[in-house]
Parts: sequence; C-alpha cells; structure tokens
Amino acid sequence: MTTLLEVKDVKVRFALGGGFLSSFGLGATSYIEAVAGVSMTIEQGETYGIVGESGSGKTTIARAIGGLHHAQEGSILFNGTELRGLRESEFRPHRKDISMMFQDPIGSLSPRLTIKSLLTEPYKIQGMKDRDLDAEAKRLLGMVGLPADFASRFAYQLSGGQARRVGVARALALDPKLILADEPTAGLDVSVQGELLNLLAGLQDKLGLSMIIITHNLNVVRHITDRMGIMYLGRFVEEGRTDEIFANPQHPYTLALLAANPEPDPDAQLARIELKGEPPSLIQRPSACEFHPRCPFVRDNCSVGDAPIWDTSVADHAHRCHWPGQHSAA
Repeated sequence: MTTLLEVKDVKVRFALGGGFLSSFGLGATSYIEAVAGVSMTIEQGETYGIVGESGSGKTTIARAIGGLHHAQEGSILFNGTELRGLRESEFRPHRKDISMMFQDPIGSLSPRLTIKSLLTEPYKIQGMKDRDLDAEAKRLLGMVGLPADFASRFAYQLSGGQARRVGVARALALDPKLILADEPTAGLDVSVQGELLNLLAGLQDKLGLSMIIITHNLNVVRHITDRMGIMYLGRFVEEGRTDEIFANPQHPYTLALLAANPEPDPDAQLARIELKGEPPSLIQRPSACEFHPRCPFVRDNCSVGDAPIWDTSVADHAHRCHWPGQHSAA
C-alpha cells in the first residue's frame, strides 16, 4: 500500500494568558500542550479512527493536519510534502486534497447561502472559474443521495441527516485524497447513523478516499475503520488494527471505553470498568503514567518514575502501559 499521510511526534500548544492563571504560577508565556507527541500513518484508501473523551486532543490533531491549527513540533508529511510550518499561502494549494467535515452539520453551513452556493464555494476559493456550478451542485448532491432540487434550499430547511450529507458533498467537491470527519454521526438517530456510515464506506470504495474519523462512538469505529488510535491527554495510549484492539485491548483506558460502549449483542457479558474522577487538567499533568490517577488497576510504579513507553512487540498493536492486559487476570 501507498502511505498518504505520515504524522510523527506532532505537538500542538496553546498559549495561556495571565489573570487568574497567575495563581498557578502561570504567566503570559505559559501554554498547555493539547497534542503531546502524536504519530500515525494513513495508507491510501484506509480509514483511521481517533477515539477519546472530550478534551483528549483528537479534534486538535485533525485540525493540525488540515492546517487549521499550528503544530509547533513534529512532522506532517502528506503525499510526500511536509505541511508543518507552511504559511497559509503555501498551504492553500493542499486544501483541495484535504477536506474537513465539521462536527455541527447545520451550524457549519452558512444560513445565508443556498445549498448550491455552499457546495460550489470551494471552487471559488480555489479560483476554479471553468466549472459549471449548476452541474457541479447536481453531481455532488447525486453522489450523496440527495435530489437535485435541494440546490435551492437553505441549511435551516434540512434535517440533521440531510445536513450531514451536504457536508459530505461539500467535502468531496475538490476530489480530495483525505477527508477528516469530526464526529460525523453525532446527534443522529441510530438508523440515520447507519445510512451515513454506509454512504461514507461506499464513497471510499468508489473514489479511493482515505479518511480519519474523530469520534467518541466506538460503534462507528468498529463499523467503518481499519485502524484506530485511543487518545488520552493529547497522546495515543493504544494504537493498531481495529479488530485487534476490540478483541484484545491492552490499556485500561481502552478497556474502560469498550466496557462503557453499548453492546449490540444483548447476551454479551461485559465487565464494567469504572474510571476514577474526571480527566486531569492539561495545566497540571500527572507525573509518571498520566493515566494513573484514574486507573482501576494502578500499581506502585505507575505513579512514580518514568512514563510507560510504546510497546510494539505485537504487530499492528501498540500500547503505553506498565501492566498491559492485567484486566484479564483481575
């Protein structure tokens, strides 16, 4: 397979101001590290899922790949070109190859523009003046299963599922190589979720797309992704083939997410794993293993000494845990 995207040790920091933060010893030059060294590769035609709780950094890394956030360290190599550090004018030509579907399907669509204008706006932004905009709008609507007369509607006239389809159509306008989909099924009924996922899978097969799916919904990940990364406090704690992680989770955080996920088989018996408290603040990261304050299987060496390093001893399945798979014997 051909590698389309290679992300290596990417870090994204956001500056913090003064004010009340000074009580923590933080001044205007302080920052939080929202993404703290993420690496992954995406092959051509592959779907990769990024999973984690709110605030884990999964949307931030996607926006860094799409050029919407600045990554201070690391490498984002896309189709052989280094994207990190490019100025906006230098990044702009690559935007046609990387499309982002935003989380709020209706809120991300301008209420003042018709669906036709929304779908064809990317051509105007890229200076493509030779396109028949009526024909393009009809083509894109047809690709996502919407009637041609939707072109004259406005976003507020759409259902949530229809708005998602318009978002998919807009993302496809410039024939991208990679789609970054942020919570593509959030807020949709289960049946509508299934329809949208089947649509994305069909378009991927037809067009040879690569996709990164950002979600907290593990059923979405299981349904559509080839590989996945579990993100906690801006880092991956487990990464590998989706089927392998579902079958044999190694990190306690992964196990907890899987145990909390609604199981489609009513006869399945899943152990409930309760995490302690809430995710800690990025301002004061825990020492050693950052997960230890919430881990139900914590041991003495988890809270002192070095943080766990990547264990890559199993092909297509890596993790960061001093005591991997300990839940099996618990």
